[in-house]
Amino acid sequence: MEVTIRNIGNSKGVVLPKLLLAQAGLSNADSADISIENNAIVLRKPKHLRDGWAQAAQSLAVQGEDALLMGEFGNADDEDLAW
Repeated sequence: MEVTIRNIGNSKGVVLPKLLLAQAGLSNADSADISIENNAIVLRKPKHLRDGWAQAAQSLAVQGEDALLMGEFGNADDEDLAW
């Protein structure tokens, strides 16, 4: 499929067909990851690296498994600080 590269201010842009976005799983996306691979521009669903972290932490807390691994420790000179 050929698309037109358009001027958008000082940049360039393309309009992506709805069917193409749907096939890539991006039809309802607000953003995408973009990269260059083998001289091609590649769009992907964005990675949400921290999705589920809050629920996982809450699950650990309920199970009593949320203790600090290293315990509390301060800096050597903390006792001399005036707050």
